[in-house]
Amino acid sequence: MRRSLPPVATRVSDTLIQRGHHGVIVTQPTPTHTAAEAAEALGVDVGAITKSLVFLLDEDPVLLLVSGAHQVHLENTGKRLEGTLTRAPAAMVREVTGQPIGGVAPLGHPTNLPTFIDNALARHPELWAAGGHPTTLFRTTFGELVRITAGLAIDVD
Repeated sequence: MRRSLPPVATRVSDTLIQRGHHGVIVTQPTPTHTAAEAAEALGVDVGAITKSLVFLLDEDPVLLLVSGAHQVHLENTGKRLEGTLTRAPAAMVREVTGQPIGGVAPLGHPTNLPTFIDNALARHPELWAAGGHPTTLFRTTFGELVRITAGLAIDVD
């Protein structure tokens, strides 16, 4: 039996297609709330998992797409972005992305967030990112991720 996508994942798929991606969203039988869980479910290196994290750059929300093998160094990354970087509160993440934490996709949000992409993701020929829901993922590449998000590649450590 074919399962339909959650509405939020359908919005992500539609956005992917609009931006020239094939739009295929993979559904997992159980949620993958962390990069480690997603990597295990897919049988890939945790570094190939793209975490979509919302931060405040000074007072404005921004999206950082980070390798599952990395943590964002707030002070260094904030300096690179010419501001102060802090974690966004969970309620704000939900508000600006329209997606649940643990399933936030790099796109398909109500508004386009300024997006910055961890250069470490370029080391992997294939990347996986959440599809807007904790049970959904999609495959992409670093170059395609930069293109479909209009993101800027940076170092986050």
